[in-house]
Amino acid sequence: MAEPVGSALLGAYRLAGKAMRPLLPMLLERRARRGLEERARRSERFGIASEARPGDKVVWVHAASVGETISIMPLVERLTDEGWFVVLTTVTVTGAATAARRPSEGVRHQFAPLDIEPIVSRFLDHWRPRAALFVESEVWPVTTDLLWRRGIPHIVVNARMSERSFGRWRLLGGAPKRLFGRVALALAQSDSDAERWAALGARRALAVGNLKFDVPPLGVDETALADLRRELGNRPFWLAASTHPGEEEQVAAAHRILAERFPGLVTAIVPRHPDRGPEIASVIEPGASPIRLRSRDKRLFSGSGILIADTLGELGLFYRLADVALLGGSLVPHGGHNPIEAVELDCVVVHGPHIANFKPIFAALDADGGAVPVANPDELATAVAETLESAENRRRHIDAAVRALRPFRGALDRTLNEIWPLLARDPTVPA
Repeated sequence: MAEPVGSALLGAYRLAGKAMRPLLPMLLERRARRGLEERARRSERFGIASEARPGDKVVWVHAASVGETISIMPLVERLTDEGWFVVLTTVTVTGAATAARRPSEGVRHQFAPLDIEPIVSRFLDHWRPRAALFVESEVWPVTTDLLWRRGIPHIVVNARMSERSFGRWRLLGGAPKRLFGRVALALAQSDSDAERWAALGARRALAVGNLKFDVPPLGVDETALADLRRELGNRPFWLAASTHPGEEEQVAAAHRILAERFPGLVTAIVPRHPDRGPEIASVIEPGASPIRLRSRDKRLFSGSGILIADTLGELGLFYRLADVALLGGSLVPHGGHNPIEAVELDCVVVHGPHIANFKPIFAALDADGGAVPVANPDELATAVAETLESAENRRRHIDAAVRALRPFRGALDRTLNEIWPLLARDPTVPA
């Protein structure tokens, strides 16, 4: 029963894609007006390559956005070190910018083709990859099916599957097995992730750990860091990183509480989507003044207040300035963001209750005092104050975090050990 139902659902998805084709130029133009597409490279979204195929040993690596791109770059570099060429695709403009900051002769960046059969076929005809590595939770029905039909191993690396997503797939009964059965290998972040991928039908699923533990610390412009340190001076400073709508108001409320206790306090907000800078300023303006935007104001620390870092690729800069950081996406039901980057840069981690995306990591941190859970602005202000007032508290949290994360490392080598046999196979033999 599952196979006919799965085939019918895939057929319906294909028909929907076909029906959408006349509307695609208009939809992409609308996204371009919002800064979400690059007009000059729009043809790549239709599977038309902007570069020549570099050689025979090509691997397709797909990372949707910034976080996935950062996590996969060490793996990409190991592949190119072994003589493989990588066509690296991203969906977002910010993901493309992240890839561009680590250029390599062995990497060709393209924007991801839309998941419509003629478009994906055009992409595959040009690049002819030996394998396709998709990062985390991306599932494209048409692409998955075409890879299987062409005998190209479809591997999901750093695979995750939240309880919520798993529940949605299970609503379709056995039908997802038609799709997930096309996945040759799912290299999961945790045992529970592996179990969910296997239950949905992946041919092989195993836990190898999270690649984000093996990523070097976020980069920084040393000149900008030195300039901001001089300007900040001895003012107390803390950070809210990768925030989402509904969190900035809570951060501003915590700032007002803390400002009474810490004269000259500066609170930095780094939104997950930098283009929200003016919107955030308008939301928090009535109760938090002055407000400065990184993209607009020349002097950021001329007094106390809130700084909105509405620029791309500077999170590493602000982590280095801060002693303590709220991890965004956790005070609202988003699932949280990666705490590893903060820990690596000696920043105490504070987080809200919504951490499903990194649940095992936050659990390990919380168990040993390596992170501080909070639920509202009052608790957030208390957690930040305890760190700002005591270097001893700060060091205790950071040392505990380093200990808690140590067992998670090594995912990169384990991932490569599983991938090499599939890359070494005879490409004329179906996967």
